[in-house]
Amino acid sequence: MADKGDIGWRVLAGAAAFAGGFAAKKAITMAWKKSTGKEPPANPESPEVALSEALTWAVVMGVGVEVARLLATRAAAKHWSKGTGELPAQLRAES
Repeated sequence: MADKGDIGWRVLAGAAAFAGGFAAKKAITMAWKKSTGKEPPANPESPEVALSEALTWAVVMGVGVEVARLLATRAAAKHWSKGTGELPAQLRAES
């Protein structure tokens, strides 16, 4: 059974990843609008959307959101280790 520290870390990491992903989606959408002058594709899977536009949107959004999640989770881990004195068990390097 998970202990309170494990549950606490999972909640903190999940919240950080969600917040990072949410912020990244907003920022990427705004940057897309500013750089292209139009809305991002609402449905990139649609054949009515140019393949180049759909692929560009998918790559930019995928990479951007995952990088934001990674950075947010790492920041949460740093905060966690400052508060508890050690990294969460899931993040410790195995010796």
